[in-house]
Amino acid sequence: MIDLPALTALRAVATHGSVVGAADALGYTPSAVSQQVKRLERQTGVPLLERVGRGVMLTGHGRHLVDEGGRLLADLEQLEAGLHRQAGAISGHLRLTTFSTAMRGLVAPVVHDLLTTHPDLTVSLTEREPWDTVELVATGQADIGVVHRWGDVAISVPDHVATTQVAQDVADVIVHPAHPLAGRDRVTPADLVDEGWIATPEGTICRQWLNRMYDGTGRLPRIAHTAMEFDSHLALVRAGLGIALVPRLGRQPLDGVVAVRAHDPVPTRDVVAVHRRSMADSPAVAAVLTALNSVVE
Repeated sequence: MIDLPALTALRAVATHGSVVGAADALGYTPSAVSQQVKRLERQTGVPLLERVGRGVMLTGHGRHLVDEGGRLLADLEQLEAGLHRQAGAISGHLRLTTFSTAMRGLVAPVVHDLLTTHPDLTVSLTEREPWDTVELVATGQADIGVVHRWGDVAISVPDHVATTQVAQDVADVIVHPAHPLAGRDRVTPADLVDEGWIATPEGTICRQWLNRMYDGTGRLPRIAHTAMEFDSHLALVRAGLGIALVPRLGRQPLDGVVAVRAHDPVPTRDVVAVHRRSMADSPAVAAVLTALNSVVE
């Protein structure tokens, strides 16, 4: 009989490309992951990993087992979700991954209320970027993810992952009170072509959207400073070091800065929950989705 935890360990090795990476993702030691894979090799009677330099890769047998075993794990997950639905049980443990502003403005109050209402439910929270969150959910390392999508800046979601929009968020241009634009009701990208921006790092979704805002101006935003956290953006604007585009969700009080509405386009992002379709019948997942929607209604 194939050991399911060992199969999960092998799948994590395939996903992360190493025993160490699998161990980090699963919360085990590398030695424990290696032992699980060896146990699986004894059970199946075929080699599943082979050494390549200092690393490992799956053999053909190992790849077949991961591919077929993934469907088995999904079927078991669907079976468990259906049983919980029949029992009407909002219980068990959910791993929820989200981005920073949603953690503060959306997820924290939701999880607090859920745990109070459903004492048999436990939730662990992790903060990650949207692309990472989708991968964690898709590969079974998280159960629910909350991600954001800006306008037509795409985020790829595999077919076996379902999406549910739970909120819509808007970003404002944040300026110092002494800035010439501070008294404006709204601004367009054409008003901002010569400004120095405080932006998230290159490659982030928010940075891509800032670049996309400038379509039609013949220019790209001039990046003066780079910071990952929007709280840092507010601090830098407060110090008079530039302007920033900061979403309203989870935003700290605007002490010492001014928010000006952006127009043409309005920087809007969808906040989307993702989960594996095999968990669609889970009452716990349904309760989280309902709670996320209720916060913003």
